[in-house]
Amino acid sequence: MKIRESDLPDETEWMSFFNPTDTLIRLGLLGSMVNAADFGCGYGTFTIPVAKIIGGHIYAIDIDPAMIKSVELKAREHKLTNVIPLLRDLILEGSGLEECSVDYVMLFNMLHAENPEILLTEAFRILRVGGKLGIVHWNYDEPISGLPLEIKPRPRDCNRWAEAVGFRFEQELELKPYHFGLVMGK
Repeated sequence: MKIRESDLPDETEWMSFFNPTDTLIRLGLLGSMVNAADFGCGYGTFTIPVAKIIGGHIYAIDIDPAMIKSVELKAREHKLTNVIPLLRDLILEGSGLEECSVDYVMLFNMLHAENPEILLTEAFRILRVGGKLGIVHWNYDEPISGLPLEIKPRPRDCNRWAEAVGFRFEQELELKPYHFGLVMGK
């Protein structure tokens, strides 16, 4: 089941919005972390930098075969052997990862789903105790995203949903020019 369309900008425009490595570090990703998961990995904008930072595997999960192929090609180009692309429907199938098996989960521009709690519950399930969840989403009042206002989550919505499944709030960040970020702990 595909999450409601987010009108992801083309890759060049998308890349111009972030310094991925800096964003990841600000969102609590540490070099001491072993395994991570990127829910809805898209172009691999964050997957590839994570692979260069952590000591274990990064599971790049997406429902779109073209996005999985893109991540596979980028991993090969960068000679990264720790990127594990997984073609999966996160809503219907979950991640397929073992319980308490990763140190970090990324939910970037995913919580406009009809039932965001499904994604958050799966993230909580696979995170080790002490692990971190990074959430990034379009600012509520940002027209560039293409998402209608009625399905755009605000930081307080994301925080409330995450806390309802067991996460604890750690930090909120402005990720200018178009996004906000949250760090949640398990």
